[in-house]
Amino acid sequence: MTATVIALANQKGGVGKTTTAINLGASLARAGRTVLIFDFDPQANSSAGLGIRTTGFSTYDAVIGDVGVREMVVGTTIEGLSLAPATPALAGAEVELVPMMAREFRLKRALEPLRALYDYILIDCPPSLGLLTVNALAAADEVIVPVQCEYLALEGLGQLTSTLELVRRNLNPQLRLRGLLLTMFDARTNLSQQVADEVRRHFANTFRTVIPRSVRLSEAPSHGLPIARYDPSSRASRAYDELAEELIAGTRTEVPA
Repeated sequence: MTATVIALANQKGGVGKTTTAINLGASLARAGRTVLIFDFDPQANSSAGLGIRTTGFSTYDAVIGDVGVREMVVGTTIEGLSLAPATPALAGAEVELVPMMAREFRLKRALEPLRALYDYILIDCPPSLGLLTVNALAAADEVIVPVQCEYLALEGLGQLTSTLELVRRNLNPQLRLRGLLLTMFDARTNLSQQVADEVRRHFANTFRTVIPRSVRLSEAPSHGLPIARYDPSSRASRAYDELAEELIAGTRTEVPA
């Protein structure tokens, strides 16, 4: 077994990266896969959303302090789903990484020993294209880009795809854009459908699954639970199960970024 490492990246905030990390991870685990969520965002929302606040080692120590990731991994309420938690200390890593040798590969080196232990490693990236995100892209096999179904959804995607190409050319030739994921889709509005159509027109490798806007999905993190535990019969829970099935099946056409 060799893990597929997937970075969830978009420099725009509030598009559903953390929500997708938590709930896709839970759905993959419920489908019988072993999953590690690597919280690489200084806001530590993936950790909080799974009900975990660490006072011990965190992902900061993995990239700055050379602490083995295994020493910080904790279990969650979902069997087969583990978490490497973050703390706000990670915010300082952007500056601390600058003078380090091979700074773009710190995360890749930290994750290497874990590839044999999981089917999937999901990296929840910060909303920026700084050194933390570059580390995630250098370590990843694939990238999923959550895109909010609202006005200006395509804003910044050109910059992101340019960054992916630079990383592919200089740091990680095997990196591929697995797909764009439409999030916060509101079937009651024409705007959501228009945005979805526009994204699909520009990016052929957009996932078939669409994540709906959902109050229950927004509530779940405050209870420290994925939607599959908080409200398993909800549309959002079913959508993430469908996304997991689509990811596992790998039936989409692969299109370069």
